[in-house]
Amino acid sequence: MEKLKIGIIGAGIQGVCNALFLQKKGFDVTLFDKDEPGNFASYGNAGHFSPYASLCLNRPDILFDVPSMLFNSKGPLSIKWNYIPKMIPWFIQFIKNCTEKKMMHTAKNMHQILDLSLSSFDELFEEVDVSGLVESKGIMYVWNDKNLKSRDLEIKIRDQLGVKQQLLSKKDVHDLEPNLKPFYHAGVLYDYARHTTNPKKVLLKLFENFLQKGGKFLKLDIKNLDFDDDKPIIRSEVKRFVFDRIVIACGAFSKKLTDKLHENIPLDTERGYHVHFKNCQHLLTRPIIYLNEAFGLTPMQQGLRVVGTVEFGGLNNPLSKARIKNLIVNANNILDGLPEHSDEWLGFRPTLPDFLPVIGQSKNYKNVYYSFGHHHLGWTLGAISGKIIAGLVAGENTNLDLSAYSSQRFST
Repeated sequence: MEKLKIGIIGAGIQGVCNALFLQKKGFDVTLFDKDEPGNFASYGNAGHFSPYASLCLNRPDILFDVPSMLFNSKGPLSIKWNYIPKMIPWFIQFIKNCTEKKMMHTAKNMHQILDLSLSSFDELFEEVDVSGLVESKGIMYVWNDKNLKSRDLEIKIRDQLGVKQQLLSKKDVHDLEPNLKPFYHAGVLYDYARHTTNPKKVLLKLFENFLQKGGKFLKLDIKNLDFDDDKPIIRSEVKRFVFDRIVIACGAFSKKLTDKLHENIPLDTERGYHVHFKNCQHLLTRPIIYLNEAFGLTPMQQGLRVVGTVEFGGLNNPLSKARIKNLIVNANNILDGLPEHSDEWLGFRPTLPDFLPVIGQSKNYKNVYYSFGHHHLGWTLGAISGKIIAGLVAGENTNLDLSAYSSQRFST
């Protein structure tokens, strides 16, 4: 019997993980991307595997701070003025998702897949050598003595969900990371979390494994989708490719394709930034996230990577120098002796107003599947999302409740 042919649009962490798990089910898989694999969000992210991160930004306590944050040029959240009209519908839906009930709905459904995220990656890492590229030293959050009610809320909800967390005193933080300036009040350690010292290298190891197992990659900008007797057709400017099933997994760019499938999915992008401080990775043992300023530092092969800020501005606005400056100032506020920064980078986090991803079958086309919208957790959720999609395409039963990730939630 001939293998079913699967086309995947997007060769970031979502697309590559989907491809590998589909190969495990015996499918013939082709990846498409307009760039080389891993040159977008999968290159520039914080590199965290964050199985604890079930509490997202749709929270009542954050909602009241959003207006002041948006219009504070030094704050963790900002918006490009020319993008305000485009964001209004998204923000209206976001506000509706900031009730306690909706917050818990998001947290429980994020926890369900986050809880399986590390073991799913382990299945892929059995086949590639990631020694020296994946570290199991935990991830630490620290905070000052402001907004302590929000910190208590985070700890309480993660406790309710059964997330393992180790609360840290000021002395504990110092003992674990002595190079941090003493700005902090307390912290928490997620000791089972991991990080990669080079996200792109990890992604390329997985991608090379996909090719070695007979996968195909075509560097093409996919412009359209249509159908021939129910079979989906992927179209670039010059070619058409017919498949039995397709997966849309191109992050923040996915909406351009789902719009053509008559789905009104309110996907937008949180623009995230990073800089590197070369030869400074030795200053920290593990990733640190400073919650009050919403940025993080990860020791990587390229240096100490400083990541953060949320900027709403779409896919076409240029990089904002003010956001880069904000990262540099924040890093120098918590660490001494940093040199001049390098590698200014802007990437796009695909985000939905309820902060749940879209994983599953298209509402309108049974041969089309989605794996996008994972906001800050696209890297962490790459493997489990791919495993879920592969099971769905193979027609297997699952003990997971996948309804919360369906695109149908935007139809009501």
